[in-house]
Amino acid sequence: MNSEVLTVQEVANYLRVDIRTVYRLAKNGDIPCKKIGRQWRFNRDDIRELVSRSLRNK
Repeated sequence: MNSEVLTVQEVANYLRVDIRTVYRLAKNGDIPCKKIGRQWRFNRDDIRELVSRSLRNK
C-alpha cells in the first residue's frame, strides 16, 4: 500500500478541480481525509479508490 499523504493543493491538481472544491468535499465528508491541526491531509490510495469507484458507477 502506498501511504503517500497529499495536501489539499495536490488533491486539487490530481482531480483537476479548484482547491475550494476539495475543501468543500473534505468538510462535507464526501472525500476520505483527516484533519491534522488546521490542515486537511489525504491518502493517495484512498483518493485513487474514490476516483475508481466514481468511474465504475457511471
